[in-house]
Amino acid sequence: YDGSSDLHVGITDSRGVVYNYDQEGVHRAHSGWEQCICIPLVQPHMLELLQHWDDLLEEFSEGEAWLPHRYEEQEHNCYTFALAFINHVLSRQGKQPLSKGEFTERFVIPQSRRASRYLRLQRELAHRDCYIVPLPE
Repeated sequence: YDGSSDLHVGITDSRGVVYNYDQEGVHRAHSGWEQCICIPLVQPHMLELLQHWDDLLEEFSEGEAWLPHRYEEQEHNCYTFALAFINHVLSRQGKQPLSKGEFTERFVIPQSRRASRYLRLQRELAHRDCYIVPLPE
């Protein structure tokens, strides 16, 4: 990724299936997301939420808001889908919703910076005479 184009966003279920929204509606992708940045949202101690995550995601993704004709590139898109689901989960927990800016600042930007540093290091090493030794298992 060179930073010059939009990114596509999705939410995974517990089996790693990525639910994502575009002009054709909601998709459930079993592959094609191998080079993504993963932003963990649910902590391991949130067992009750983890047990209901898949059902919540499936139910949410079937809502009328995510029909193909409602897609709008700037205002009702994949990011809107992901953030709306996160806010749906937060509301069920009695918590305040996140704004687009707040979610971006707290979750997306830190992970993007981490990935950017990693990619920059990888490119530097690829252009130098380096040998990387794997750690013993």
